[in-house]
Amino acid sequence: MPEIQNFTMNFGPQHPAAHGVLRLVLEMDGEVIHRADPHVGLLHRATEKLAESKPFNQSIGYMDRLDYVSMMCNEHGYVLAIEKLLGIEPPIRAQYIRVLFDEITRILNHLMWLGAHGLDIGAMTMFLYCFREREDLMDCYEAVSGTRMHATYYRPGGVFRDLPEEMPQYQPADNRSAKELDRMNADRSGSLLDFIDSFAARFPGRIDEYETLLTDNRIWKQRTVNIGVVSPERAMQLGFSGPMLRGSGIVWDLRKMQPYEVYDRMDFDIPVGVNGDCYDRYLVRVEEMRQSTRIIRQCVDWLRDNPGPVVLDDHKIIPPARIEMKDDMESLIHHFKLFTEGYCVPEGEAYAAIEHPKGEFGVYLVSDGANKPYRVKVRAPGFAHLASMNEMVTGHMLADVVAVIGTQDIVFGEIDR
Repeated sequence: MPEIQNFTMNFGPQHPAAHGVLRLVLEMDGEVIHRADPHVGLLHRATEKLAESKPFNQSIGYMDRLDYVSMMCNEHGYVLAIEKLLGIEPPIRAQYIRVLFDEITRILNHLMWLGAHGLDIGAMTMFLYCFREREDLMDCYEAVSGTRMHATYYRPGGVFRDLPEEMPQYQPADNRSAKELDRMNADRSGSLLDFIDSFAARFPGRIDEYETLLTDNRIWKQRTVNIGVVSPERAMQLGFSGPMLRGSGIVWDLRKMQPYEVYDRMDFDIPVGVNGDCYDRYLVRVEEMRQSTRIIRQCVDWLRDNPGPVVLDDHKIIPPARIEMKDDMESLIHHFKLFTEGYCVPEGEAYAAIEHPKGEFGVYLVSDGANKPYRVKVRAPGFAHLASMNEMVTGHMLADVVAVIGTQDIVFGEIDR
């Protein structure tokens, strides 16, 4: 037998399965991993420090860029913390819109995760299927905010604007027949709510397609069953949250346990795993997409029947309408002050946490009474999950590292703030 020697190997940061700038230093005995040392700091963008140098209302866009596949959820945590300090509550319609877009964002995140995780393990078709549905949801982002990714749609006191009454439509093109154009625009003849409603009606069928491809697929099960097992007790000690914690069998979801906005009015279930392995975490996230679809349908029904304001009518915090600003001197002053200086937030501290698609995303804000935060600290869910990498992969093969990175659903923007 040839003698097998221990060696140290670099995994990443340019590895296609590393999901960003993750560098793992692996100590290996042949194909078996003895130790995995994650190196972070290759992306560091100093988001928290940047937010401390800008007025409160100018840092919302930084939050989008933390986890760049769950944009509006990041904004939500930051905006809730500001609202806590200001002692304000957005109108009820704005709260429903926020819940609606939180769940759309959750599906966006899980589709990205499922496509990339499938691709890492070798199921290429999944990536194409998931991006087909993501395209529709990106159109919803674009319809309300004008951009497909970094929306900056949530504002302290509500949301940027109400849901549009018409959806953007595909235009005629040389490579598109009239029949094809009609098919592509079939769901786009009504309002954004109609479009979201038709998406929610067909999406469970799409999830069935994903499950047909993967859930009982023996190759998928060989790559995920009993890989990266974390016991319920250990998951809690490691600071897991979201699907990583629920995959280990702990029923913990901030939407149920510490409801914010209008989640206490929503009817949905919390899926949990049994074995705490990669396969269970896959099943939990797939079921979460079904539950998100349930919440979306409830929000659409309520929003259809209940028009109203989507932002507070307080020009110390919310800029006046553009037409007012051009006609009224006082509105012009409000507009000018808001966009140059922002608003002063009362002295104090606040922590606001939401059930982000990846786990508990919290923002801790300290204000000294100025127009900028004295301190911003983001509690990113992915950081605690990455910290468990060594424990989850020790004793596994090199190929299983890819499955474990996938199941952790890592995005480096939030880990390397």
